[in-house]
Amino acid sequence: MQDKYYELQLKINPDIEDVISDICFEVFPCEGVVLSEETYKDLEMVSTTEGTLRVFLTEKVDVEPILKEQYNILKSRGMSDADLGSWDYTFSEKINEDWSKKWKEKWNITHVTDRITVVPDWLEYNQKSTNEVVIRLEPGCAFGTGTHQTTQLCMKAMEKYLKPNMSVADIGMGSGILSICAIKMGAKSAYGCDIDEDVISVAKENALKNDVSNCCFVLGTADKINQKFDFVMANILHNVLFDIMGDLKNLLNDEGYLSLSGILDEKKSVVLEAIKRENLKIIDEMHQDQWVGFVVKRK
Repeated sequence: MQDKYYELQLKINPDIEDVISDICFEVFPCEGVVLSEETYKDLEMVSTTEGTLRVFLTEKVDVEPILKEQYNILKSRGMSDADLGSWDYTFSEKINEDWSKKWKEKWNITHVTDRITVVPDWLEYNQKSTNEVVIRLEPGCAFGTGTHQTTQLCMKAMEKYLKPNMSVADIGMGSGILSICAIKMGAKSAYGCDIDEDVISVAKENALKNDVSNCCFVLGTADKINQKFDFVMANILHNVLFDIMGDLKNLLNDEGYLSLSGILDEKKSVVLEAIKRENLKIIDEMHQDQWVGFVVKRK
């Protein structure tokens, strides 16, 4: 174990903590990310110092130019200053007291629904029934931990509309949690793609950890896929959904379902415009806290 580490404390809009966490894993020598003093039990937040992201680094880094670049990238993709928060930060050297264990203390078993449960890999859990879908992950390894509302909205959409033996596409799959969930719920296959090369191996490891086969995880985007699916998921920022809605539609079989998530309620008009533009019909609108998800089909 190293005798020291470096801690970046970043003031953000807590609504997009998972988005910023994902970026930190991409651009920093990052070993863990937590929202300061935030603890969950199932779906309930039991304590928090809201709006401060703690990022643990293994090396000393000049963080300011990197933060400025990432902030401007998100602004260019349609996010406002209010969406992002101030991004004021502090950076300090710390004596290593095995912060990784303290990070793990922030996570608990998450019962997404009565049927779907996400379990941090280091915790013991006994499956309640043969019908229960239990997914084991190490939170923080890639975007998609099961605790965030956007991930849960996709899982709830699957629970309602995914039928046995459907083929599934998971666009921007991150940790692979949604693909793994789909297979465990009876899908015959899951094809996941992401633009982050680092998460491909993470998703494959998670599939093995969950004893799941028939998952294919690749580096790529929706426009490069030349097959159609019965159920497509895209848990991505609203502005990206706007840009790729046509590509997502092209992935659908005639009777296929498209689950859209990653949408702040105040930004849903952007996605609704894209749904209308592509002549898709909404069959369900689902809400959790300040987030909204849509399930759509071809007209």
